[in-house]
Amino acid sequence: MKMESASSSIAKEIREKIPAGKTISFVSGYFNVVHPGHLRLFDFAAACADVLVIGILRDGSYGAVVPEDLRLEAIRKISGIDHAFLMPSGPEQFIADLRPEVVVKGNEHESKFNPEASVVDGYGGKLLFSSGEVRFSSLDLLRQEIEEERQSSLNSGEGYLSRHDLSASSLATLIEKYRKLNVVVIGDLIVDEYIACEALGMSQEDPTLVISPFKHDRFVGGAGIVAAHACGLGANVSYFGVVGKDEVATYAQEKLSVYGVDAFLLDDEGRPTTLKQRFRANGKTLLRVSHLRQHDISGKLVDKMFENVSAKLENANLLVFSDFNYGCLPQSLVERPRDYDGCG
Repeated sequence: MKMESASSSIAKEIREKIPAGKTISFVSGYFNVVHPGHLRLFDFAAACADVLVIGILRDGSYGAVVPEDLRLEAIRKISGIDHAFLMPSGPEQFIADLRPEVVVKGNEHESKFNPEASVVDGYGGKLLFSSGEVRFSSLDLLRQEIEEERQSSLNSGEGYLSRHDLSASSLATLIEKYRKLNVVVIGDLIVDEYIACEALGMSQEDPTLVISPFKHDRFVGGAGIVAAHACGLGANVSYFGVVGKDEVATYAQEKLSVYGVDAFLLDDEGRPTTLKQRFRANGKTLLRVSHLRQHDISGKLVDKMFENVSAKLENANLLVFSDFNYGCLPQSLVERPRDYDGCG
């Protein structure tokens, strides 16, 4: 009885996970550093079929710099990828076993020899080339990163310690003390959103820049990230802020929970959750859009905020006000905790 190869076994396993009638788009590569060119490639491939499968070339061959387990982990964290795995064989053999309806490569390969072409043609599939070139070299990016590391960063860290009369051991001692602290943070919550775009050119109708977004990243900012950093140092953190009734608030609440922050976010119907969007292309910011209100919260919300805060102040060691001047910290709220002597 003929033994099933590792390649055919993995291909069979992937096919069994995909519902009948669904088409597969396949991309392979090393992916040492995942950059915008790869993201455009993945988006293009995902649009060509129902299921996107990524095959990662193993360690031990030219082009593999970052360990394969780390490369696989990075690819699996990208949304829109349905299956990612380490290929036990070269792309041509695996493609022959999986028989994906579409195989996608970067546009820069179109004028070169593609050994996959004959395999794909053999079973009636399609070999397509992404409409956007992969304009980055993973190896070049790694070399640049290493060179920049040699030039600077550790020295600047040592300079900071020297200016503040700290040593690595004394800093570690200070950080360790945070594990015993109960910290209360009050202040403006901000969510930052970065929208990576491909600049397509100017509109034919009017002098307007035309862009195509291909990746959205959101981060908790403002007082929220202050609370998250304190929690990251080991403190027990309670955070109080104001949000609107929207999905941005839901994102912030969920993210703060992941960080380990005990977040109390009050709804203010008169404002959206503060969201700052930046549309970027080729490392430059094209446009900033801020969804916010800057008026002070109402007296009713001040009373409700302090009622919640006061329950935590009894056992608090440290009270932090983090004000970005968006209305969460009117003077009437800032002055109230003065009656609590336990906070530093």
